[in-house]
Amino acid sequence: MRFATIGTSWITDAFIEGAKIAGGLELAAVYSRSEETGKKFAAKYGNVPVYTDMERLAKSDTIDSVYIASPNVYHYSQSRLFLENGKHVICEKPATVTPKQMAELIELANKNNLVYMEAIMMRYLPARKTVHQALGKLGNIHTARFDFSQLSSKYREYKAGSLPNIFNPAMATGCLMDLGIYCVYAAVDFFGHPKKITATSGFLKSGADGYGTAIFDYDDKQVTLTYSKLGQSYLGSEILGDKGTLKINSISRLSGITLIENTDSGQQTTQLVGDIPKPELMSGEAAAFRKFASNPDGFKGEIEEAARQALMVSEIMEKIRKMAGINFPAEISLIK
Repeated sequence: MRFATIGTSWITDAFIEGAKIAGGLELAAVYSRSEETGKKFAAKYGNVPVYTDMERLAKSDTIDSVYIASPNVYHYSQSRLFLENGKHVICEKPATVTPKQMAELIELANKNNLVYMEAIMMRYLPARKTVHQALGKLGNIHTARFDFSQLSSKYREYKAGSLPNIFNPAMATGCLMDLGIYCVYAAVDFFGHPKKITATSGFLKSGADGYGTAIFDYDDKQVTLTYSKLGQSYLGSEILGDKGTLKINSISRLSGITLIENTDSGQQTTQLVGDIPKPELMSGEAAAFRKFASNPDGFKGEIEEAARQALMVSEIMEKIRKMAGINFPAEISLIK
């Protein structure tokens, strides 16, 4: 399957490497607003064609699909453009700013028998199945703590007076949208939709949220989500049950997973997942995208389940934003 890329940052490089590992995917075009930037990026991959006109790329018969890794604010309009022109779309998280946008694109993809998929690497890694299996060994799970706190490489620039995209509300970014979404996905994937949500955030002068906390209450458990771009955590995440504990070093990568079971003679510790090589992290989502796009009808159930979960996460993210006071310019929700 021939694909184009939108975006020339490290995340696009990572997806291309993941696509190589997945197999069956051919980089056929690169989009950049700047021809010079596009050519420099394309040179790493055999000088594939560079487009600076996105509509021309969307209409091109040289590609079947697109990977979108532009700033969040453009995800909806760009995804819609390619879906309307018969191209399968995999878009970086969050695939849209609002659940309304997400629902519209899911409907459009279904109507045109296309795949529209949110790129969330943890959902398509083999370790996800490992976690689900391990949950059954924990007994009655009453508490979980999911954390993704990572000091942003752009924070120094921000403190020096610049306004990187990630700290610019006009780009629909910030800590929740960038890191917190992984914690939300984990809670939804492992435990379903919460009964009650409580959330707060801390803000930078730019108006972007720099850190935050959300508490998900279920009938029989409480899940705490913490996320920050202003500091680095080394504790990881945990799921606690009366028969054991599951430790997860990285919730976004689902790596460094250890099961600690309570036994009559003490504790039994088993490492379930070690570190995952960086090039492999995005190979799972690339492989799933290729599989889904190759036979949308044959994998309809899996595609619908992924879409259902993505929409649920988007709805919860919107609730957290409203509760925590995370606001983006009003026109973002109206961008077409």
